Amino acid sequence: MKRVVITGAGTINALAHDVPGTFEAMREGRCGIGPLDFRDVDRLAIRIGGQVRGYDEHAHFNRQQIALYDRFTQYTLLAAREAIGQSGLSFAGELAARSGVVLGTAGGGVTTWDENYRSVYEEGKNRVHPFVVPKLMNNAATSHVSMEWNLKGPSFTVATACSSSNHAMGQAFWLIRSGACTAMVTGGSESMMCFGGVKAWEGLRVMSKDACRPFSLRRNGMVQGEGAGIFVFEEYEHARARGAEILAEVIGFAMTSDAADIVMPSKQGAARAILGAVTDARIDKETVGYINAHGTGTAANDKTECAAVSDAFGAHADTLMISSTKSMHGHLIGGTGAVELLACIMAVRDGVIAPTIGYEEPDPECALDVVPNEAREAKVEVALSNAFAFGGLNAVLALRAA
Repeated sequence: MKRVVITGAGTINALAHDVPGTFEAMREGRCGIGPLDFRDVDRLAIRIGGQVRGYDEHAHFNRQQIALYDRFTQYTLLAAREAIGQSGLSFAGELAARSGVVLGTAGGGVTTWDENYRSVYEEGKNRVHPFVVPKLMNNAATSHVSMEWNLKGPSFTVATACSSSNHAMGQAFWLIRSGACTAMVTGGSESMMCFGGVKAWEGLRVMSKDACRPFSLRRNGMVQGEGAGIFVFEEYEHARARGAEILAEVIGFAMTSDAADIVMPSKQGAARAILGAVTDARIDKETVGYINAHGTGTAANDKTECAAVSDAFGAHADTLMISSTKSMHGHLIGGTGAVELLACIMAVRDGVIAPTIGYEEPDPECALDVVPNEAREAKVEVALSNAFAFGGLNAVLALRAA
């Protein structure tokens, strides 16, 4: 099987509009969560989120593009520009035919849905823009990335709620490892920062009104975020032959289904996904030094995830570092695993472990090293990225230092 490496990374999120800024914010333990700023926010009970600040769509796209690009697509394209630019790849000829796009999103064009429902139902208009459907469809971002960079290989979108990005990146990994593709643009994006997007999540009663505090005893819920994380996955020999900078190597992936409950997580399902990624990577469990947790800040998720890690690693769980960067950038739902993969790259490449901020007091049911409040320098050989979604759909990726 082919080896798979990461040769480009790009992002825009609540912490920064690029990868270097995001790494800096993670090192500093900076919080990107703050008051929400959009129409009708005063009608919401939840008024905080990891909103992308200082963003001007007109600085990046022309009027015709804005008419066609929902915010989640805009974020994807901006992150892809950074990732593909860093990779140095130019997709033409055979490489174009052997390269594709696999992206994750849970909601797709939620802001477009919200704007047009308001237009029709609240304002009483009888027409919507002719591009509403191609703007809101979940595969819009994938399609626009493929068109902008001439990517003619396998291209599709994965929607598995909070595991969407990890599932997408896992498919990209498999396509290259199998020899079917040479390079893939992959990751995910989400933008639910609008009245309807937040109101829907309010109904679940899992949202915090003040902060995201994963693993902390008095945590009181998750906080939404938005943005994108995009990567260039590439076949190792191809990358080495052209002298590309390698950020990290993707060495394993696994996915499982709890087959149990639509919202409550299963320790067994999560543990099987974690062990599956380790087995797929063909490594000893003891080589894993860091886990970027799903870590939503809800009581059920955090204690279940810690129990799954303990079951999967046994005594080694006590020496692992596990942190949730959602405490800083919020929960990007379908895009969250992609932004969180940056923390895994930082761990294996730079030896910097992103912290779990907002941590106040220990929870006996989350008695692991959660890297509280401050980043840590540590040599890490292998890092895992966990994603566990509503519906019981789990996906775990394994990275190794290049």
